[in-house]
Amino acid sequence: MSSPRTSRPRMKALAFSILCAASTGALAADADEFYGTTEPFASESIYFVMTDRFVNGDPSNDHCDQGGTYRTFDIPTPGAPEGESDNIGYLGGDFKGILENAGYIRDMGFTSVWVTPIVDNPDEAFTGGDPAKWGGMFTDRGKTGFHGYWGINFYKLDEHLPSKGLDFAGFTHAMKEQKLDVVLDIVGNHGSPAYSMPKMRPQYGKVYDRDGKLVADHQNLDPAKLDPVHKRLHAFYNTSGGLAQLSDFNQDNPAVLEYLVGAYEQWIDQGAAAFRVDTIAWMPHSFWKKFADRIRAKRPGFFMFGEAFNYDAALIAGHTLERNGHYSVLDFPLRGKMAATFEKKDSDFAELATALYLEDGPYTNPYDLVTFYDNHDMARMNATDEGFIDANNWLFTARGIPAVYYGSETGFMRGRAEHMGNRNYYGQDRVDAAGKSPIYPALKRIATLRRESPALQRGLQFNLRMKGDEAIFYRVYQREGIAQTALVLLNKSDAARSMTVSEYLQPGAWRDGFNGKKLKVGKQLRTEVPAHGVRVLFFDQALTRKDLRARLADSMSRKDR
Repeated sequence: MSSPRTSRPRMKALAFSILCAASTGALAADADEFYGTTEPFASESIYFVMTDRFVNGDPSNDHCDQGGTYRTFDIPTPGAPEGESDNIGYLGGDFKGILENAGYIRDMGFTSVWVTPIVDNPDEAFTGGDPAKWGGMFTDRGKTGFHGYWGINFYKLDEHLPSKGLDFAGFTHAMKEQKLDVVLDIVGNHGSPAYSMPKMRPQYGKVYDRDGKLVADHQNLDPAKLDPVHKRLHAFYNTSGGLAQLSDFNQDNPAVLEYLVGAYEQWIDQGAAAFRVDTIAWMPHSFWKKFADRIRAKRPGFFMFGEAFNYDAALIAGHTLERNGHYSVLDFPLRGKMAATFEKKDSDFAELATALYLEDGPYTNPYDLVTFYDNHDMARMNATDEGFIDANNWLFTARGIPAVYYGSETGFMRGRAEHMGNRNYYGQDRVDAAGKSPIYPALKRIATLRRESPALQRGLQFNLRMKGDEAIFYRVYQREGIAQTALVLLNKSDAARSMTVSEYLQPGAWRDGFNGKKLKVGKQLRTEVPAHGVRVLFFDQALTRKDLRARLADSMSRKDR
């Protein structure tokens, strides 16, 4: 089987850019190459779905009566203020709900859907830990595994997700027919909550293999009381504990690696196109290097990006190094700057520049990072509609692979953290009404443009101005006969701005990315950018301006670690 990233049927961006190059003349044989990355997955843009909370496409798999005394369906979070809501039970979202809205996701401009873990989770609510409550963190008593991160059998599909004729393989195949890849969220650090229960429950703290055989059991014991030397079922776990009451996998036990590799290879065989790796920082680099080597031995170049929840670039960059498995990571440092920039009116684009690390940075390649402004593990971005529009205009034009959390296209539950509405059910009615939000059409416009542009996907970024409410920068992709430069102009102010570019300006025939109109550019370009707007101009030839080429060549030599 060929790599899912090198045999992609969807090559619209490449075909588009080749046509552009053909119409304007191919690159000279000795032309300089300028690009941010050659990573195939960089052409993607990701819509992140918490599957249970998106759309209930098949009520027959809701299992409303599951769990008995410790029921699993529709459990309101205790302590919610009047008029507010949150839920710690299953609410019915499934594969069918995503598939039936594949057109909605694709038409917004996305090319991939990241789904939360699909593996089997316990069939009842957790009885240990501290009681779940409004605004609580790591308070899990009474909570279920609706999110998918409490795996007990990593080879088995959780029963809340499939429908008749639509298992995971069927789902990925059907999504591929809709021109969408599936990014699978995986966990290697832990299983389900495992101890502190008043009485040991049938599934919590246990791990089963592909045949349903029990291979690990925490036995409701505090980690320090485990005896991995003398008790085989304890050997899967660490004795020092980890996050909350979760069963913490022993990275030094070869059986753990074998189990996880075997399970996740199975899901790749069934169509997973890439992995998002949960809690990657909780396992040592040595473990993830072995895991990556095993996965890529069968799937060369398979793309994986990790969640290292830390805003220090120097700390999370270690995961990107070849010796540590060459993972990409979610770009938390840039996310922090994005929230500060787009949640506040008096913010400065210069803040974002400090987190890009375009030159001499700590990452193996900053262009391969997955960029985002919020997700399920933090408060959603607390911005106005205009703030979301500005954030998306930045996210889909600046370096990195953009990921947008479900509902952000309408500002859903803005500002809300976990156990305060962050993970609330979206539903078909909200999907159908999304076009009424001003955020939605603006997102669709810029995401669709990126989907068609090799420069915005993989181009080298060169900042011309990042100050106040204005950002102006180049994205340059000039490689293997394809040439496209994007000049991006962003305005996050409440009024239209006339912007002027002269420094490093490439003269010649440019075109407007949105309406296709031609512009003849000389020594200076002056153009109006609407309030909370973006203009993108394309130059579909090899660059000729000498000082610009020299500056880009210098940046090329300094972008990779």
